[in-house]
Amino acid sequence: MEARLEQAVQKRQVLFLCVFLGASWVGAEQLQYFVAEETESGTFLANLAKDLGLELGELSARGARIVSDQNTGFLLLSSITGDLILNEKLDREELCGPMEPCVLTFQLLLENPFQIHRAALHVRDINDNSPVFLDKEILLKISESTTPGATFLLERAQDSDVGTNSLSNYTISPNAYFHIHVRDGGEGTVFPELVLDRTLDREEIAEFTLTLTALDGGSPPRSGTALVRILVLDINDNSPEFVQPLYKVQLFENTAIGSLVVAVSARDLDTGSNGQIAYAFFYATERILQTFQINSTTGSLCLKDELNYEAIQTYSITIQAEDSGGLSGKCTVVVEVLDVNDNPPELLMSSLTSPVAENSPETVIAVFRIRDRDSGNNGKTMCSIPHDLPFVLKPSVENFYTLVTETPLDRESHSEYNITITVTDMGIPRLTTQHTITVQVSDVNDNAPAFTQTSYTLFVQENNSPALHIGTISATDSDSGSNAHITYSLLPTHDPKLALFSLVSINADSGQLFALRALDYETLQAFEFQVVATDQGSPSLSSQALVRVLVLDANDNAPFVLYPLQNASAPCTELLPRAAEPGYLVTKVVAVDRDSGQNAWLSFQLLKATEPGLFSVWAHNGEVRTTRLLSERDAPKHRLLLLVKDNGDPQCSASVTLHVLLVDGFSQPYLPLPEVARDPAQDEDALTLYLVIALASVSSLFLLSVLLFVGVRLCRRARAASLGGCSVPEGHFPGHLVDISSAGTLSQGYQYELCLTGGTLHHRKQWRPAGSSLADKGKSSFSFSY
Repeated sequence: MEARLEQAVQKRQVLFLCVFLGASWVGAEQLQYFVAEETESGTFLANLAKDLGLELGELSARGARIVSDQNTGFLLLSSITGDLILNEKLDREELCGPMEPCVLTFQLLLENPFQIHRAALHVRDINDNSPVFLDKEILLKISESTTPGATFLLERAQDSDVGTNSLSNYTISPNAYFHIHVRDGGEGTVFPELVLDRTLDREEIAEFTLTLTALDGGSPPRSGTALVRILVLDINDNSPEFVQPLYKVQLFENTAIGSLVVAVSARDLDTGSNGQIAYAFFYATERILQTFQINSTTGSLCLKDELNYEAIQTYSITIQAEDSGGLSGKCTVVVEVLDVNDNPPELLMSSLTSPVAENSPETVIAVFRIRDRDSGNNGKTMCSIPHDLPFVLKPSVENFYTLVTETPLDRESHSEYNITITVTDMGIPRLTTQHTITVQVSDVNDNAPAFTQTSYTLFVQENNSPALHIGTISATDSDSGSNAHITYSLLPTHDPKLALFSLVSINADSGQLFALRALDYETLQAFEFQVVATDQGSPSLSSQALVRVLVLDANDNAPFVLYPLQNASAPCTELLPRAAEPGYLVTKVVAVDRDSGQNAWLSFQLLKATEPGLFSVWAHNGEVRTTRLLSERDAPKHRLLLLVKDNGDPQCSASVTLHVLLVDGFSQPYLPLPEVARDPAQDEDALTLYLVIALASVSSLFLLSVLLFVGVRLCRRARAASLGGCSVPEGHFPGHLVDISSAGTLSQGYQYELCLTGGTLHHRKQWRPAGSSLADKGKSSFSFSY
């Protein structure tokens, strides 16, 4: 796997190198500008905007900058006017030395869109340096036997200026024996040669003192002088001669100090002291004296200091061999410095954009230049970045590269990238430089808030205190800063009957929900609404969640007795035949509870009775039954007090009073019994009379009841049709009726209807077994009217 990755990286590097080599031949025409050295800073040079055909202000809009290899701010660019201004005084000799012309290259970098324009600033030489002799006194030894016309090479002067301002002529003080001949040394150099005009006579003049003057070609010219002392010697008729007049040597720039460069050799045909030769540099430059040294006896030229191909590629050294008689010979050693790959590539960052907004299209992150001071393959480079990053390198002209986003960035997955740019040259061995840049990814509001749940269910006990905290909703946002700051709010409900904003409120910052008022389970069991979470981005994003609030029942309602009614003007009296068997159903107490669950589970209890052992009540259904056979001794009228209670905590209860009248049969009329005690004999006579009257009355009442029943039914139907009167519905109960067919603890179904019409209370009860309807045949029903 690693081999495949390495091969892919190498292919990518080769591709970049090929594109770069192809692009290096393409470029716009280079702009040329000229300035004289020592020109004051602040001098206007040119208007780049005009030269490039750009509109005023376009340089500023496109982020124009000046970049150069020199890494010095010798130029300033006004991005507003486009003026190119000299930022500092330039010394041509310091910048370029003897090189001519002196050209400082720079580039105008336009970022948006990316473009590079090449330009060059030519620094013209001025005559600001005078010729200088390294040795202020030149000593020559000339034999008196030297024939006229002989020439003697003198030390040349040094002039840092170039061109016409460089050294151009030599003169010597007037005398009768010598004159100066100026010899062209090539490459713009001239050497002074002392020419003998007449025969010397040591016995006449043993020493000459002359002044050598060097003149440059400036206007006005500058000069430098040196003293020439000439000693006239006795005859020495053979001068030393070198085996080779020219030695050429090639040295790698990493040659070790102390290494032998070349060993020169000279011969002298004289003997004795006139044949002894001493080797020395002939007026070598200061740079040569620092770099090389020569053994005066053997002529071995050795390396004294490190070579640097990037500074000097060639040395020309003149070596003199002189015998003790003052005669000398000269040879030239040319040392060519060979480049080695000793300079790693350099990465010069021109611009870096950070942070970068996520989801942006192709964006230029960095613009940089690669420089390698070596030459040939040693100076060729290739550039790469890790392959698993969403960035790509694009080579441009002049060794420039742009680092561009390859795909839109996502801050939520990576908020920061550390990009290592690797630059490798093509030398042997290869040298590598790595430069790491950090790119921050700034947030864009591209993520809506997300709730931790799609829906929330909250429970609230009814009769709560106002401002009660009933729950908290929460949402998160993957963005950062204000884009992740969430505020919560309630959405209006579509139900016009639900006053949502009077029921609950929400804390906009924390998402806490509060009940604004006490809730009543019997009025509102549940309600739901939407909560929206909105971030503070621009534009803002939001999401919604459903909140369902369930109101929990509290035991805050006492049981309500439907039958028998306790607020009637006349008490309800139940008839009990004396012949009833034990367990006879006297009546059924019907009660309901507006609460729910166990708070509505009702139980019945007999608290008090006229005859405690005669009646009992079933705890779960409220049925009042006899517990034994009736006897003549039992009182004809009984009063029962029953308690109805729920199963809540704390329990709520209601009481109901029943009146039971003992009769011999259902034909016996109902007569209220006097409360005072009577004589038993009178009671028997009265009872006989009552029985007769009751028999007749029952017959009459039965016939009258039938007629009244038919009339009342017709009247009620007509009134229900016109006035919405009371009627017993079939099927589903309307809202003003109470259906207890399957509620509470009743084992059988009942329907009740209460109507107040014209100040008269009508109470109607229909009984039907559980699972049956009033229309079922064979089922019994009965009703009472008061």
